[in-house]
Amino acid sequence: MAYAFEDIRKVGVIGAGIMGAGIAQVLATSGFEVVLNDMSAEAIEKARAGIDARIDRLTEKGRLQPEQAEAAKARLSGSSELSALSDVQLVVEAIVERLDVKQGLFSELEKIVSPETILASNTSSLSIASIAKACDRRGRVVGMHFFNPVPLMKLVEVIGGAATDRSVIDTTRALAEAMGKVPVLAKDGPGFIVNLGGRAYYTEALHIHGEGVADPAQIDRIMKMAAGFRMGPFELMDLTGMDVNYPVSTLIFEGYKHDRRLATTAGHAYMFEAGLLGRKVGQGFYDYDQDLPKLPSVPEESARTELSVVLPERATDFAALTDRGLSAAADDGAMPILVSPLGEDCSSMVARLGLDRRRTVAVDLSGVQMGLVTVMTAPGGSDVLEDVTRWLTQAGLHVEVIKDSPGFVAPRIVSMIVNLCCEMAQIGVGSPADLGKAMTLGLNYPFNPLDHGDAIGAERVLATMQELQETTGSERYRPSLWLKRRARLDLSLSAPD
Repeated sequence: MAYAFEDIRKVGVIGAGIMGAGIAQVLATSGFEVVLNDMSAEAIEKARAGIDARIDRLTEKGRLQPEQAEAAKARLSGSSELSALSDVQLVVEAIVERLDVKQGLFSELEKIVSPETILASNTSSLSIASIAKACDRRGRVVGMHFFNPVPLMKLVEVIGGAATDRSVIDTTRALAEAMGKVPVLAKDGPGFIVNLGGRAYYTEALHIHGEGVADPAQIDRIMKMAAGFRMGPFELMDLTGMDVNYPVSTLIFEGYKHDRRLATTAGHAYMFEAGLLGRKVGQGFYDYDQDLPKLPSVPEESARTELSVVLPERATDFAALTDRGLSAAADDGAMPILVSPLGEDCSSMVARLGLDRRRTVAVDLSGVQMGLVTVMTAPGGSDVLEDVTRWLTQAGLHVEVIKDSPGFVAPRIVSMIVNLCCEMAQIGVGSPADLGKAMTLGLNYPFNPLDHGDAIGAERVLATMQELQETTGSERYRPSLWLKRRARLDLSLSAPD
């Protein structure tokens, strides 16, 4: 029988790196006695100095009273000997992400700690069941995945392995709450919730870039301006590093037995193999010796002008432009033809509706409220593209011109994010509520994907995915059964089974 939360007074943290030090700091400031362990006494001293400095800053900002700060510092001790953890009620390891090393550590800990002590791993990707495999008491092994920087990031993933006792999960969850964190329960599987859920944002952007639709800076602009993301996918990959992002993407793809919805690209592999790792080496998708691109200003609306166009399908999609001077008219054989594809490319709509390719422009209005419109034409361009983009600019909109793409950029990436979150709900990676918390708190997404899918309309997301699959012929765009069923029954995507 493992310790209950009420019994947890003293916690061991193994690993005095950035993560371990952050965990130790939050535990100490939350009232727990903490033993920080590392093989290197120098690493412990460095970590303690950093923790003391951060606690002092909290005091200066008024977030801790001076007496609280001193008490927190006094609750923290350090030792390079595992034997110093003999009387702790819970251990959190935050060491190198290698299964054999973690298994060896947990096996050694079992000889030192009491039979009731909970053994928690801060692993971000390794199976909890695999880590527990080396233990005699597998029921007390649990995942407790924090996010960097630990003092600031609210989310903690709590992961039970195949043999983990329910009481251990409950105690770990309660400990996270006592630390001021928001715990979510994640299924033991590749990437848990956050690292799995984040794949759609990165990999779909990589596929769009790989198809020659748009360059990284343009994709990043669109996702920030049209979808509200703080950072574009390529900026984020450069920030975390291809030496992190690519191996995690590969591990998850292989772990889910090559589900094409999780596949990355040859270009991603090339960046990794070439050592173009991002900010840490000064070169990734961006050159950090050069000025980085800035978001353009949305133009002010100039004198109102009228634009008469043919709207052969989904004319209501263009309602946001009617008050700016757009009007639908009968085709005179010369005026622009505007279409609004759902998952199709411009070429497919031209062929399906029998349109004049030279006068057809596909328009994505998903970002119009943010001041951005994305347009594309079939191969060979359009005779009216310049006229349409000029009018949109005069109407006070920033225009991004991309090559023909099924689903444009933002709708394609957002639909993939929603679909993947639906699939995670379908296979039980987490509850709908916990999935939403994880995606917003762990990934800093501007929306809960399931709620956002409801806001867009589950039927519209499903139609986009189906058209993406039809247009590309790729299983990458296979809609989740969770999405299909709720769209067809007019149920919320957050509705549990």
